[in-house]
Amino acid sequence: MGKAFRMGRVLARVLAVDGHSMFYAQQKVGWFFDPRRLLALAASGEGVELTSAFWYAGLKDPTDQRPFRDALTGLGYTVRTKPLRELPSGGGGGGSGWGGEGEPQRHFTRANLDVEVAIDLLSVADRTDEVWLLSGSRDLERLVEVLRARGLRTVLISTEGMVARELRNAADQFVDLASLRPKLEKADAQQQPVFSRASGVERREP
Repeated sequence: MGKAFRMGRVLARVLAVDGHSMFYAQQKVGWFFDPRRLLALAASGEGVELTSAFWYAGLKDPTDQRPFRDALTGLGYTVRTKPLRELPSGGGGGGSGWGGEGEPQRHFTRANLDVEVAIDLLSVADRTDEVWLLSGSRDLERLVEVLRARGLRTVLISTEGMVARELRNAADQFVDLASLRPKLEKADAQQQPVFSRASGVERREP
């Protein structure tokens, strides 16, 4: 469980980004972070080695966000994806289910990648000392508890009002995304979100 790293005075760190959760967190704080700067921050610190970086995203179709996903891969992230679930059009809520110009309006719900997050982090747990988890999902509470039981330190990064209390309590440390603005904000004059929301994606509370 990471003992070889500690004996060599190296702290093995893993980064895991829940793209869906972070999209809403970034909307709340009013700025967007740069995935490249996030990698640099995660790799910083004396004796730190960033051994893995994962990014999780839901897709409307196989081509959705392809340039962005390719860019993430080029930076060194392992990108995990899952199709967004499409809801039947015209069902419930009294809506017609049709958009403009006679086109059917598509509605999507969140793609749950919590299982993929758990598999990845448990797979690398034996050679990891610390996990930076960017998420707010309460479904990851048990995973964080298991990681702590295996001796890993978990740093949870999200923002107030966008993170489940159970998940926050399970982590060793909570860092508010807003406090990291000087270190993570995109430098582009015209900022773009690092996770493009699919049209009609429903927000799921943490």
